Amino acid sequence: MAKASEIKVGNILRYNGELVIVTEVLHRTPGKGGAFYLDKFRNIKTGRIVEARLATDEQVEICRVETNDYQYLYEEGEFMVIMDNTTYDQFNIPKSLFGPSAKFLKEGMNVIVSFESEEPIMAQAPNSVELEITYAEPAVKGDTSSGAMKYATTENGIEIKVPLFVNQGDKVKVDTRTGEYVERVK
Repeated sequence: MAKASEIKVGNILRYNGELVIVTEVLHRTPGKGGAFYLDKFRNIKTGRIVEARLATDEQVEICRVETNDYQYLYEEGEFMVIMDNTTYDQFNIPKSLFGPSAKFLKEGMNVIVSFESEEPIMAQAPNSVELEITYAEPAVKGDTSSGAMKYATTENGIEIKVPLFVNQGDKVKVDTRTGEYVERVK
């Protein structure tokens, strides 16, 4: 347990039985009455923002969160199987923790996963991934206006928009957060 005055942005707390990450800490000292903290927390599971008014000596529980790099092995139903690179232990992580970037994961990739007392609470894919184009629509001659795009299918079956010069067999870099084409990889 810690006092509210010891909370820092980025701490993970157990607040009202839920895991929250601290996004903002404001110290207020009104002219009348005692000082207090106005804090903003983001619920880790739901993403909802919660505001709290805490007295300076109010007790809060700061959670011990262990964040490490793991290797993504394969998908198994609604879970992603990852492996610790040092101990070779394997864990099942719910696919929902990765969010929309889960579809870009390739076997053997490194991912970041946070555990709080043996329970996975956060997972993050790399910001970008290199994928091979398995099918690309042919470019139409004369359709060379600036920024012209066409649809292409990647090696893991995802359809993305790419510039006209990208062809089947090319490798492209894709942003896993937005799903957008970044650049062609040589």
